[in-house]
Amino acid sequence: MKREQGSTIFLKGVVFLMGIAVLALCIFGLPGIANEAAEHYPELVYLPVLIVVYTAAIPFFFALHQTLKLLNYIDKNKAFSDSSVKALKNIKNCAITISILYVAVMPLLYLMAQEDDAPGIVALGLVFIFASIVIAVFAAVLQKLLKNAIDIKSENDLTI
Repeated sequence: MKREQGSTIFLKGVVFLMGIAVLALCIFGLPGIANEAAEHYPELVYLPVLIVVYTAAIPFFFALHQTLKLLNYIDKNKAFSDSSVKALKNIKNCAITISILYVAVMPLLYLMAQEDDAPGIVALGLVFIFASIVIAVFAAVLQKLLKNAIDIKSENDLTI
């Protein structure tokens, strides 16, 4: 049991560090990037991109919160519960939301890349989209497996 709690403590630390890094980027990094973008791009291009990035932070932090809840369920030996399935569903929905937000802003990122001749901007947007899709698919698979395991466990409990 100690080793399992050690691994969840490590994962909780990683989740916490991810949250701190993104929060620091939102507070310190993005305003500087926005000031620089204001000099190079018209307001109609960079402002919606900035709004989408800040808006995408909301489901990101909610997904991190759900991940911490899921790790707490694992610590309490409640991994095979409906609460865990609900947490995975919320993580999946957050990842889908982030993907949709970045897909919506991709045309503007393309315009920024064309003006600045920097295809890395589009590649960065694609990384966010595909990473979110991978997380959504992984969470959906885990959700389905966990739900099936809970159903099998409840059937076995009824037969005994």
